[in-house]
Amino acid sequence: MAGPGDVAVTGLGLVTPGGIGVEAGWAAVLAGRSAAAHDPVLAKNPVSISCRVPGFDPEALLGGRRAHRLDRFVQLALVAAKEAVTDAGLDTAAWDGARVGVVIGSAGGGAETFEAQHRVLLEENPAWVSPLLLPMHLSNMAAGQVAMEFGARGPNMVVATACASGATAIGIARDLLARDRCDIVLAGGTEALLNPVTMAGFARMGALSKRDDPAAASRPFDIDRDGFVGAEGAAVLVLERLSDARAAGRRVRGRVLGYGATADAHHVTSPDPDGRGVRAAIDAALAEAGATTGDVVHVNAHGTSTPLNDLVEAQVLARVLPHRPLVTSTKGVTGHMMGAAGAAEAVFALLTMTHGVVPPTANTTMLDPRIDIDVALAATPVSQGLVLSNSFGFGGQNAVLALAAA
Repeated sequence: MAGPGDVAVTGLGLVTPGGIGVEAGWAAVLAGRSAAAHDPVLAKNPVSISCRVPGFDPEALLGGRRAHRLDRFVQLALVAAKEAVTDAGLDTAAWDGARVGVVIGSAGGGAETFEAQHRVLLEENPAWVSPLLLPMHLSNMAAGQVAMEFGARGPNMVVATACASGATAIGIARDLLARDRCDIVLAGGTEALLNPVTMAGFARMGALSKRDDPAAASRPFDIDRDGFVGAEGAAVLVLERLSDARAAGRRVRGRVLGYGATADAHHVTSPDPDGRGVRAAIDAALAEAGATTGDVVHVNAHGTSTPLNDLVEAQVLARVLPHRPLVTSTKGVTGHMMGAAGAAEAVFALLTMTHGVVPPTANTTMLDPRIDIDVALAATPVSQGLVLSNSFGFGGQNAVLALAAA
């Protein structure tokens, strides 16, 4: 049954380390192929592995002149947004742009541009710093450029809740539709933080895996996990009220039924060991969906492959979902796309319901004995029902989406 607040997903766009496009990204996570590799850009860093988008040619995808005026995090967002709008079959020349919003999540914005221009400032001459520094670096430019691309003149924002940003953006988009502020919202996340300074910071915190073998480094919930693998990527979803989408005869890819957002108010990087904020976010998402814990058939976990995050998340899931729905983390394949992760994983969660199969948790061979949940170790069939997509971030940010098939 569809409720009055149901939001339809009518278009999907993905640019991930699994490949460019939804089809490539889904095939990669379903196959459990890790995208991690040694990264020449990070060769001098304490940790030199990452997950980059393969074959991403911004000049070919966006045009040479335009690509050179955009930071990579915006380039990724635009390519994902174009796929999503095309997938939805929308005629942007005919839509009422004033009723179209854009909400994009990003933890770091244009860090690559900022680092490069800071180097110019220090090593060359302040007068040579690019006048495009701010238009390329500022986080809001991801949403601004998407709006300019499609003539979307409604509410326009970038949200930053660290690694929960992509999921937060989808939740806020849902609220805009429910409040009738928009008829269509392009929502998602984008991130390109694989620059030396940012990744050195993560390494110094001890957050990154130090394994010599990149392909085996990200291993969510595994007893030998030792940190995440940094990644880049973007995901954009076209959201509309379900009633509007059906009236227009558009294909519905899935539904966003609920959203929960909380703060741990505990520590700048470590999760609350009792998982109170995570549980509250799950409860809120289920309540908004009008669902119970027993309706959940699958969880796309945050599952970063870090010791504390995986343990706390798993312990909360074990308490809240005693019927043991199948859990997966796609970060074993994609690495951690940070601000884009929640949006990309929402797409993967919807595709799981579309295809009726849960992707494997790549590289996970032996569960941590303290973790008492059912983790998908191979591609596994799943019945239709409610899916939770969990996203958490530094600062104690928690965002949970309750999703279902069309």
